[in-house]
Amino acid sequence: MGFWDTVLGRTKPVRPDLDQLFGVPSAAVTLQAAMGFAPTGTGAVCFASLEGAAFTRVSGEVDALLRGADADGGAGSSAEFSRDEYGYSWLTSRRPPDDVAALVNDLHAVNSALEADGFGSHLLCSLVAFRDARARTLALVYLYKRGTFYPFAPLPGDKRDSPLELEVKATVRDDLPIEPDLTRWFPVWAAPGL
Repeated sequence: MGFWDTVLGRTKPVRPDLDQLFGVPSAAVTLQAAMGFAPTGTGAVCFASLEGAAFTRVSGEVDALLRGADADGGAGSSAEFSRDEYGYSWLTSRRPPDDVAALVNDLHAVNSALEADGFGSHLLCSLVAFRDARARTLALVYLYKRGTFYPFAPLPGDKRDSPLELEVKATVRDDLPIEPDLTRWFPVWAAPGL
């Protein structure tokens, strides 16, 4: 960072650290033990939509990548592409709920493949879904451009359970880097699996 950046208050963007995703299995154990939230086996990667041939090529590559990961010993994996009402693309991976490590490997592989193909600027977030005995849903959301996580707990009617989100933040702060700026805890209403 240069002198003028300091004077003008500019900061360097944080470089994405996809390896932070590997902290999710530990956070899943913590969430289940401390709060009763169990993984659903669903995770997703959200990215700005790609059009035409680029989308077709990338979706084919990612599908082949995940099928290859499944052939290497994964069990019960499925993946699907979708677009939400806001125009964002989602790749959803489903694994058995007790195999969070395989789900995280899928999400890491998808993010890495998109980044390697030059689509890193299109990546927005990744998430892993959880549910408790009261059927409350929760996601641990990884912000690609920030390298941090935040909890998202949707309620019916496009509302969110902010007290629950803050409780989850305090519970998993030793497992994951939590986004300190609460204004960046964006709602992901259209996220698959929630």
